[in-house]
Amino acid sequence: MAAEANVAAADVPSAHGPSPKRLFGTDGVRGGAGDFLTPELALALGRGAATVSPVESPQVLIVRDTRESGHMLETALAAGVAAAGGQALLGGVLPTPGAALLVRRFGFDLGAVVSASHNPFQDNGIKFFGPDGTKLSHSEEARVEEAVRARSDGALGMEKRPGRVRELHGSSSDYLRELEGRFSGLDLTNVHVLLDCANGATYRVAPEIFRRLGAEVTAVAVQPDGRNINQECGSTHLEGLTGRMADEDFDIGFAFDGDGDRVLAVDRRGEVVDGDELIALAALHLRGRGSLPGGGVAVTVMTNYGFHQAMEAAGVRVATTPVGDRHVLLELIERGWALGGEQSGHIIDTKFVPSGDGIAAALLTLEALAGRDLAERDSMRKLPQRLVNVRVADAARLESATSIWEAVAREGELLDGRGRVLVRPSGTEPVVRVMVEAPEPSECDEVTRRLVSTVEHELG
Repeated sequence: MAAEANVAAADVPSAHGPSPKRLFGTDGVRGGAGDFLTPELALALGRGAATVSPVESPQVLIVRDTRESGHMLETALAAGVAAAGGQALLGGVLPTPGAALLVRRFGFDLGAVVSASHNPFQDNGIKFFGPDGTKLSHSEEARVEEAVRARSDGALGMEKRPGRVRELHGSSSDYLRELEGRFSGLDLTNVHVLLDCANGATYRVAPEIFRRLGAEVTAVAVQPDGRNINQECGSTHLEGLTGRMADEDFDIGFAFDGDGDRVLAVDRRGEVVDGDELIALAALHLRGRGSLPGGGVAVTVMTNYGFHQAMEAAGVRVATTPVGDRHVLLELIERGWALGGEQSGHIIDTKFVPSGDGIAAALLTLEALAGRDLAERDSMRKLPQRLVNVRVADAARLESATSIWEAVAREGELLDGRGRVLVRPSGTEPVVRVMVEAPEPSECDEVTRRLVSTVEHELG
């Protein structure tokens, strides 16, 4: 099934400019390339972002992933920046965290990434980063959107002297240099690593940094053709990687997504190691060497209950946020902590970059293992988890469905201290998500069955 876009079909701009509905979704502006996300909209977004910048002629770093629409949208976005008097710097293909890192490292005023992450090639997106390397806040995105709508006639209207568009050579080398500096003490000699680069933004830099650190590297999905990004590969399609890990002689495997801001690992037996376990490994490692500010980590409501049990036993504090790496990052900043992430593989270490970084997270995992076998990991015990998407007539009715919340409270009380339940509406489709974690699979299945039945009865 195709990944969900951040906008609905009703939000598609008209031929005369963007529609009055909101452009920015949960992770920038995202939708069908050439359909929703047109060159005209990309130009308007570039012009809007440069216009609202407090800097007279902002320097804007623009990078992209490997989608065939990336060149078109990158060019249009850069034209918009220049039309508003800004300086557009084209960094080429680079993982999303590379933009966040280099904006902060070199003092650029804005960063822009042209990517739709794990979505299929037909989609694309644009997201912006501020000078501190973090994504623009919702209020800042609203100002960009307001500037876009103020010029919905599409006219350039050159109030300022036009800026420039130029290539920024060496962005990949700069990113690799930062990774090499952070992990200079990591020796991967005699470690045989299998990498799945999703035919995306990591296809060059990921194999290169592992080789520089001494690893023997086998890399797959490193031949992007503009259309094969995330296609039966990467962190959303692990079958090929798990099969090879189980059948061949590799020590560890990593799978990145299309824009390189998330990673999942696979051990030598072919078992998937998700973000929860990778964060647990990292937390115990960093705390052990005195590099876990505040002694805590931030994770989302989807994080396995076993993670919470393990962190409590280890004396590591845990903050829980809504789903989304933006929420995790805001929590880290507010608390002055550094480490957090999501089960899906977004792992953030703000001491390196204030963004999920799949490559850095993979290297952090190897640093935490310190030569140990990932298959023998013991940082946490995952509880069996069941997640069921229940299609309903109106997910918004969940909030007032007293009988459902009574059932949730009842089941939660039965699992208190041993597991948990989570029921929440989808933000993009008429679905209620029912998640249950319990010590045994049979109990997990039974609690899930009862809750799903209640949701179907009340909202179906």
